[in-house]
Amino acid sequence: MNKPSGRNYLLLLAGQFLGAFGDNAILAVILGQLTLLKNSGAITEETLRSRGALYTSLLFVPYVVLAPLAGYLNDRFSKTTWLVGGNGVKVLGTAMCALSVWLGYVWQAPGYLVVGIGACFYGPAKYGILPEILPAERLVKANGTVELLTLLAIITGAIGGSLMIDRLSVQACYGILLAVFGGGLLCNLAMDRTPCTPSARLDASLKEFVGHARDLLGHPRMARVLLGTGLFWVCGAAMKINFQAWGIDVLGLKDNTQISLLGLWLSVGVMAGSLLAGQWHAVGDLARTRFYGVLLVATLVGVGLVDVVPGLRASHVAGGMTWFPWVMALLVAAGVAAGLFLIPLNAALQAETDPTRMGKTIAVQNLCDNVGMLMAGGVVAVCVHSGEWFSTPVSAGQFFFVLAGLVGLALLGLRIPARRDR
Repeated sequence: MNKPSGRNYLLLLAGQFLGAFGDNAILAVILGQLTLLKNSGAITEETLRSRGALYTSLLFVPYVVLAPLAGYLNDRFSKTTWLVGGNGVKVLGTAMCALSVWLGYVWQAPGYLVVGIGACFYGPAKYGILPEILPAERLVKANGTVELLTLLAIITGAIGGSLMIDRLSVQACYGILLAVFGGGLLCNLAMDRTPCTPSARLDASLKEFVGHARDLLGHPRMARVLLGTGLFWVCGAAMKINFQAWGIDVLGLKDNTQISLLGLWLSVGVMAGSLLAGQWHAVGDLARTRFYGVLLVATLVGVGLVDVVPGLRASHVAGGMTWFPWVMALLVAAGVAAGLFLIPLNAALQAETDPTRMGKTIAVQNLCDNVGMLMAGGVVAVCVHSGEWFSTPVSAGQFFFVLAGLVGLALLGLRIPARRDR
């Protein structure tokens, strides 16, 4: 098969960056309104934390419910069709969110869920299309470029959305977001159409997915690798969901832009830990996985102590922003530990699975990771409402101790056996 011209690749990169930027910016705009309502006294801390957990979790629901269907549709039809379809659905979801300007805040929940559906169908296409538009010798570099652009889009989207909601009206924010997703849609529409596979069947695809998931989860080593990668995403999602209330009530941050920087420091640590893991570990070397997990638990306890030890909350103002040196150091350290924990697990999963079933392995991993992130939202919600069963609810600062305990318990079951040929 003749591969389309290189313009498809450039258009893919542009569309992927705009789409991922919008995915994170729209969440920042939705959550940012909660910050403004909390600061004005219109809602309580409990309401802010409950809604924050709910809205953040909405994006993960389609990935859990629709993942097998998304995989089949991306096999059956042209990948470019689903790139267009994914961003088109995101435009629809953003328009639904914009209705909240006139019809009330509640419209943002179904709108953001629709954005998540678009992201679910877009995800398999952005990676699956690469072998169809590039020669084999460029695939490793291309995958790395897509990952790097996605990470940059996540960071800049979260900060950009926070800046927008701090400085612009909600109506203006959604106008910009519609333009961002619309730009991604135009990039996808301009791509040369890729082939489809009319012989693909939904029942066969679902059966293969379920069978492969059963094989992986029944394998002593691979099951624990999947538990480990899922644990990483549970921890990351729970921390980010909790950052908003923690930043406001513990650190005294006043705007969404400063709160978004908490996630930036954590992401910087994860990137540093990922680079170190690549230097320190051979593929399949998981001997220190639990040790890195213990380091992660220690840093979570350290973050929790910020609410307990007055000296850790000391801050100073520089350039109009409030900086917390100890908090920054602890979040970067947590990210480093998390990166060291995750990357060897990912490498082992990719190296030790059947190469002819790699796509299905990644699909199963994505399902496990998104179930983990949904669980993170549930843990936050339970802590918020724990006052209904105990004398006082778990505060945003105390939540980090709860998370450290849960990660520690999970590590007890993460004794990964030595590699054997599968």
